[in-house]
Amino acid sequence: MPGSSVNRRIVLKSRPDGPPTPANFAMEEGPIAEPDDGEVLTRTLWLSLDPYMRGRMSDKKSYARPVPIGGVMVGGTVARVVATRDPGFAVGDIVVGSGGWQDYAVLPGRGLRKLDPTLAPISTAVGVLGMPGMTGYVGLLDIGRPRAGETVVVSAASGAVGSVVGQIAKIKECRVVGVAGGDEKCRYAVDVLGLDACVDHRAPELGEALARACPDGVDVYFESVGGAVQRAVWPLLNDFARVPVCGLIAQYNDAVPQPGPNFSSVLSKRLTVRGFIVSDHAERIGGFLRDVSAWVRDGRVKYREDIVEGLERAPDAFIGLLQGRNFGKLVVRVAS
Repeated sequence: MPGSSVNRRIVLKSRPDGPPTPANFAMEEGPIAEPDDGEVLTRTLWLSLDPYMRGRMSDKKSYARPVPIGGVMVGGTVARVVATRDPGFAVGDIVVGSGGWQDYAVLPGRGLRKLDPTLAPISTAVGVLGMPGMTGYVGLLDIGRPRAGETVVVSAASGAVGSVVGQIAKIKECRVVGVAGGDEKCRYAVDVLGLDACVDHRAPELGEALARACPDGVDVYFESVGGAVQRAVWPLLNDFARVPVCGLIAQYNDAVPQPGPNFSSVLSKRLTVRGFIVSDHAERIGGFLRDVSAWVRDGRVKYREDIVEGLERAPDAFIGLLQGRNFGKLVVRVAS
């Protein structure tokens, strides 16, 4: 059993009306639960912070149930097994699962995956080799279906999902144009990730800048932002363009839905626009881990982490994520 007898947990205190604030969260302390048959007790090492969590704070109808008031905030975790009643796991195993914003979590063994710490830094299991990376892999390859020579535009190109999308599109021999927030992130997208061009979404003439970067139009638009970026890309879509939609971070805090693109072009250009949730594609995890692990080892896919120290800093870091303050995959180091 763990040396400590106290479990710190960050719970949803109230539902935000607009952007979340620190007042929507509360830190609580309580006893550490013990596992039942088929369960393991885990000590959180790394906590992933991701945009989808904003939707879980709302009680609006969605693809997943909201976090209840007083409930632990949801989140992917890398953790160490400290007690087990599942014969498939031993004390000391490193696992990836959904432990949430807390120091300790009791989880069913069937929902955990063991990690080999010698193969890659374990934090990557909630980043480039985890849900964000798989979101980019599945969305681009299965829905975007890029072909050599096509133009792919990637929103949030320096982020956890977008950086994977852009690099895989380059592996598939596409021209790749990123959209990111600020000169530093755009330079990273071009100089480190190898994209052909990157446009600052804060540019006063975003549409014109994007048109110059995409002289042959856009064949695949990987959407995770929405808002002004979507409106700038939409007129540039070519006939039969594909638009995988995994998120709309620029719109998550809106009380009133933003006006969408002109959907008459969906008809006239015969566009394919498809929203997807990566958890619906569990059968692809084997191919994803095989391909992207190899690309990371070979240096063909690079990644960057934005590390926050301490569970207590998770609320402020998450608020910053929704404002675009992070640079790379945002993770919280909860314990060594």
